Amino acid sequence: MDVAVVTGLSGAGRSTAAKCLEDLGWFVVDNLPPELIVTMVELGAQARGAITKVAVVMDVRSRAFTDDLASVIKELDTTGYKPRVLFLEASDSVLVQRFEEVRRGHPMQGDGRLADGISAERTLLEPLRDEADLVVDTSTLSVHELRAKIEDAFGSEASMRTRVTVLSFGYKYGLPMDADLVMDVRFLPNPFWIPELRELSGLDNEVRNYVLSQEGAEDFLAQYQQLLRLVGAGYRREGKRYLTLAVGCTGGKHRSVAISEELARRMSAEDGTAVKVVHRDLGRE
Repeated sequence: MDVAVVTGLSGAGRSTAAKCLEDLGWFVVDNLPPELIVTMVELGAQARGAITKVAVVMDVRSRAFTDDLASVIKELDTTGYKPRVLFLEASDSVLVQRFEEVRRGHPMQGDGRLADGISAERTLLEPLRDEADLVVDTSTLSVHELRAKIEDAFGSEASMRTRVTVLSFGYKYGLPMDADLVMDVRFLPNPFWIPELRELSGLDNEVRNYVLSQEGAEDFLAQYQQLLRLVGAGYRREGKRYLTLAVGCTGGKHRSVAISEELARRMSAEDGTAVKVVHRDLGRE
């Protein structure tokens, strides 16, 4: 069981860190009372492999926060879980700007000024900062840059791969709403007009061989695969982990199914990309 504790100054990016960890496959619990952390981790350990990574996001809404959390971390360490502590911070001027942009008060501000709350929180958390495994100053970081730092520290190679869904569809049933890219393969001859292929689908070898043997099919697949390499690299740089590629023909039965299956096979074989194929309209006619 891997355990991480995410804490730091309010407004320094804890929510972004939590979302990033979730995308990396961590089970994330936000604002759990310190005295329940050990129980939460033990419950996760009893899930028989269903939960292997737990991250707890903490803030200072409890005045006993630092003492409680420090003791919990020590308790986890002695029981063999050895949690990693990520501490997020930023400069006072940046934190003030962020709070003013969202028009929210600081949790330790009380009746005083925003700067007073930031100063009090910084003083309260100083001992915990000194014990943190990783301290990240987000003052000059964009959301994407912060995600990259967290991925470097907490992500595995498998969790950082872009997950691709190749979705075949028929244009006569409408475009998929969740498609990031749309590939139109209606330029290929339609097997529907060949009597012996009409009742088959792109999953059958006869249709597959017919579609892939058509003029332009191989060039189209090869060049589109090169385009996907460029797009995938850009997605990874931007921290996007999911890509839906829609492949369409007239009815979603022959050409789009065959091309989707072949494209997914090539992508999986090339670099181990996690690819799932979905045939939205197959069997709908």
